[in-house]
Amino acid sequence: MSVPHTWRPLGPRIAGAVGGLLLLVLFMAAWFAFDDETRARFNVIQIGTLALLWVIGAGAMNALVRSRVVAERDRLVVVNGYRRRELDWAEIVAVRLPPGAPWVTLDLADGDTMSAMGIQGSDGDRARRAVRQLRALVEQPPNR
Repeated sequence: MSVPHTWRPLGPRIAGAVGGLLLLVLFMAAWFAFDDETRARFNVIQIGTLALLWVIGAGAMNALVRSRVVAERDRLVVVNGYRRRELDWAEIVAVRLPPGAPWVTLDLADGDTMSAMGIQGSDGDRARRAVRQLRALVEQPPNR
């Protein structure tokens, strides 16, 4: 496998995109379901609150969608939601995805563990293939 290589979860990306769109449709449908008199009683603060709720929901969905694991020549980049962490290949001891686990867990040389939400167990065979590829890179880093 050549690097750089990026793994992204399929299921959460679909759920995030559909969920964000459904949330917008729900808010818009609710707004247009009100009669003109009810809509006229909404003030700027109330409308702003509805918009803020949509932005918060869309932000949460976006956090799911942007999760990824990127294998580069000299490091592994893990993006979980809005948090990004870069690991040298030597820092990673093992890659685990036990049956029923939601996502990959990386065992680190310092004894800590780290979630890698970019490879989701719910993706089935796709996730198992990604784990095999990532394990191979951990065993034989591309920078050697």
